[in-house]
Amino acid sequence: MARSEPQVAAERELCGLVNGLANQISAHIRVRAAKLGLTVAQATALRELTGPMTMSELAERMSCEPSNATVVVDKLENQGLLERRPHPTDRRAKQLILTSGGNELRERLLTLLRQESPLAGLTQQEQNELHDLLERAVTQD
Repeated sequence: MARSEPQVAAERELCGLVNGLANQISAHIRVRAAKLGLTVAQATALRELTGPMTMSELAERMSCEPSNATVVVDKLENQGLLERRPHPTDRRAKQLILTSGGNELRERLLTLLRQESPLAGLTQQEQNELHDLLERAVTQD
């Protein structure tokens, strides 16, 4: 069934809004990361490292290939912000664990990211609703 012109126009506008929000969020992260001497990828990795995880888990959270995450992790490790440790149940894998310095920098980053967030104008309920709608949209078959 063909969609009507108003439906096509509404979808185009919605795509533009989602893209605009994504651009605002990217710019927001870029500015805050730079204040801490981090790249966007490093800031994203720190934000997503909520606890010990494997490189594959981090890459999935960062929405990138594991090889790209490895480059970021190598830099963070060289800066003393995280360590690779043996995985407790999978001897082939390593766990990524933030050092105390990495945890401190992560907390500073999260504080900066909360300041003037592009989503700050939404209530928590509205953010939850947006989350649910976007999750539904990206997981459709």
